[in-house]
Amino acid sequence: MMDFIVAMHTDKGIKKNTNQDSLFVKVANTSQGKVAFSVVCDGMGGLSKGELASATVLTAFSNWFTGSFSHILNSDFSDEDIKTQWHNLVIRESNRIMEYGQRNGVSLGTTATVLLIAKGRYYIMNIGDSRAYEIGDRVSQITKDQTFVAREIERGNMTPEQAKSDPRRSVLLQCVGASKVIEPDFFVGEAKKNVVYMLCSDGFRHEITESEILRYLNKDVLLDETSMKDNACYLVELNKQRMELDNISVTLIRTF
Repeated sequence: MMDFIVAMHTDKGIKKNTNQDSLFVKVANTSQGKVAFSVVCDGMGGLSKGELASATVLTAFSNWFTGSFSHILNSDFSDEDIKTQWHNLVIRESNRIMEYGQRNGVSLGTTATVLLIAKGRYYIMNIGDSRAYEIGDRVSQITKDQTFVAREIERGNMTPEQAKSDPRRSVLLQCVGASKVIEPDFFVGEAKKNVVYMLCSDGFRHEITESEILRYLNKDVLLDETSMKDNACYLVELNKQRMELDNISVTLIRTF
């Protein structure tokens, strides 16, 4: 059986008036052992509408975790069952957000990165450029950014160094509520013991290095919720000191 400790931290950052990120991380005791669930959504849109978009998606997944998932947990569910339920959920919420925007004459949307650890497996869905990582002996990015520059790097048209300064580096290929067609990426694998699973908005990773993430968020230093929260806060503050202008959010799940 797997056990977990978790923490999360978010900050509006040094420039923005509101925090349009939404996030949560939960651990639940079930008849099938403990399960962990986390969501990070990075909203965008004027007049706090990005906050509305991200909170809408977050609430929908939170309700799924306490409702639909609790019902299927005792069944012999498959990877495809989780994928189908999440896909249907995010399409439904995207349509709701888009219809709201059309009725009110506003543009709004959100990224969505979702992680479930249950029965020894992890399930991850991603739309946009928030990320999921596995931190063991090194920092491994699990998700792929759905951005213009990430696509150009994959196609060999741009180097990672060029992407860092490209004016289009923040352009998303799709996001929930603003894209007519939503095609989430899904990742499924064996959940490892004694590693850290991290979700973060893009504001968390621009100004700090992978070596700094590994130093402060590895399994050997995250031994309880206090150290986990303190180190998450430290890295958020480090981003702010280095003039990160976006909202900054991170969730952490340490496995045992």
